[in-house]
Amino acid sequence: MAAAPAIAQTAGSSCGPLHSEGQYGPFDYRTDRDKLPIVLGAHFTPEVEALIRGKTSARPGTDIDYTLRAIPNNHRALMAMMRLGEKEKTPQPVGSRYSVQCWFERAITFRPDDAVVRMIYSTYLGKQGRLPEANTQLELATVHAKDNAFTHYNIGLHYFDLKSYDKALAQAHQAMALGFGQTELRDQLQRVGKWTEPPPAPAPSEVPPAPAPASSAPAVEPAK
Repeated sequence: MAAAPAIAQTAGSSCGPLHSEGQYGPFDYRTDRDKLPIVLGAHFTPEVEALIRGKTSARPGTDIDYTLRAIPNNHRALMAMMRLGEKEKTPQPVGSRYSVQCWFERAITFRPDDAVVRMIYSTYLGKQGRLPEANTQLELATVHAKDNAFTHYNIGLHYFDLKSYDKALAQAHQAMALGFGQTELRDQLQRVGKWTEPPPAPAPSEVPPAPAPASSAPAVEPAK
């Protein structure tokens, strides 16, 4: 197996280090694609993701735990761990060495710029009734979305779920300005009476006319 990159970050004393001796990873879910199959094939199988059963143990928590230690910002594994906590009605599912909250904290510590992690975390916080924190995560996701129209659109959908309609509208307008054509978010906002069309783009300013050519005066003062 490949040697793990040096990682000095920690996710807080209660959430453990991001790297421990002998661990595979941690790797970035978005960019280290060649490192992921060995983990996904051995631990994060479709049955594990669907919470049907584990791959290396009877219950799925152990395999999702391994997956998130190797790939802390694995979006699908984070969603699976969140759903497992809901299914078992516990903040720390069976087989998981950390709480669901910790897995999100670890993912954000590992890759603070991962907007998708912040959106999923916002969903978790919203379900916990922690709406100010959920909105904060979406605000941070907006910063990291930069000019990605699809990400802005999805942030808008998350804002809509939190009933932050003004912010959802702003994200819908942003996605449209960046050329994104899907209309589901617009339709949802229309149904709750919160949709307004974006302001028209300002017309390009007219280029001022070029100055008139100078008169044919001599370039140098004539000799006296």
